[in-house]
Amino acid sequence: MSATPLAGFARNRAPQTALRRFLALDSVVTTANGLAYAAFSTPLGRLLGVGQGLVLGLGILLAVYGAGVGWLASRRQPPVLPVKLVIETNYAWAVLSLASLALWFEPTTAGLLWIPVQALTVAGFAVLQQFALRAGSAAQ
Repeated sequence: MSATPLAGFARNRAPQTALRRFLALDSVVTTANGLAYAAFSTPLGRLLGVGQGLVLGLGILLAVYGAGVGWLASRRQPPVLPVKLVIETNYAWAVLSLASLALWFEPTTAGLLWIPVQALTVAGFAVLQQFALRAGSAAQ
């Protein structure tokens, strides 16, 4: 899949609107994922083959992070530096998630499927946010 259609999607008549929508979507998905991890850390830890304590800690972290991203999305014009931090954090999360499969975790089959899917989803949010941020900067 080419990045061109995604770039076109991010470049609408109101790039700030696209950026805010991508941040909001990231917030909803991240917060929901974090709350699920925190609420169901034991069964999810077993299902994914990852320790319950780690799943709980990540759940709390994701819920707080998602709320922060939601706050940015609620701003009429999200400040550039925090948005860049969200983008870089999302890229780092995706890379660390994939690296964890090779370096630290011995996940179950479900974990081998889930971890890359969520890493690619987070990377996708970062790409969309980056395109929208650039489009907004070019429009100003």
